[in-house]
Amino acid sequence: MVVPEQKPRRRLSKDVWADAALAAIAEGGLAAVAVEPLAARLQTTKGSFYWHFPTRDALLDAALARWEERTTTDVAAEITALPDDPELRLRRLVTRVAGMAERDPVGPALLASAGHPRVAAALDRVTRTRIDLIVSIFEDMGFPPAAAARRALLAYSAYLGHAELTHSTPEVLPAAPEERQAYLDDVLRALTAR
Repeated sequence: MVVPEQKPRRRLSKDVWADAALAAIAEGGLAAVAVEPLAARLQTTKGSFYWHFPTRDALLDAALARWEERTTTDVAAEITALPDDPELRLRRLVTRVAGMAERDPVGPALLASAGHPRVAAALDRVTRTRIDLIVSIFEDMGFPPAAAARRALLAYSAYLGHAELTHSTPEVLPAAPEERQAYLDDVLRALTAR
């Protein structure tokens, strides 16, 4: 008797499930995070999901933590590890996050679900961490704490506006690399003018 060859089952990690949840959020919003469609997407069973997560909310928390790590924690670590030159750190931060905003479909989808308690908590943590980083850079540039806080809020508001434009009406932003760089230079000059 010939036994049909069976493919070995691949073992999915929590991170694979969290990444699939983030992809679902990017494509269909928070409502798209559902166990059965994600299992089908990953070509696995619901049992694989329940091996890692007791509930959909636990998966959502893992996905949000993964997004937060990639878009905030890792970026903050990268920027703070740069040489002690606040102008360089601000330039690198603005350039880095502008590019990330253009490639991150998850952020806008999460903003659209900001009323959800888990999403609201993640957005609050991310926003505070990002603004605190910018405040510290402005303080390192010599701005008094209140002025640094105001400029950081302005910088973060500009980032959110840029992110929204890249996803809703990208044609209004400069397309050519040299025009994009001139635009970012203007942003930096406006943010740091004394």
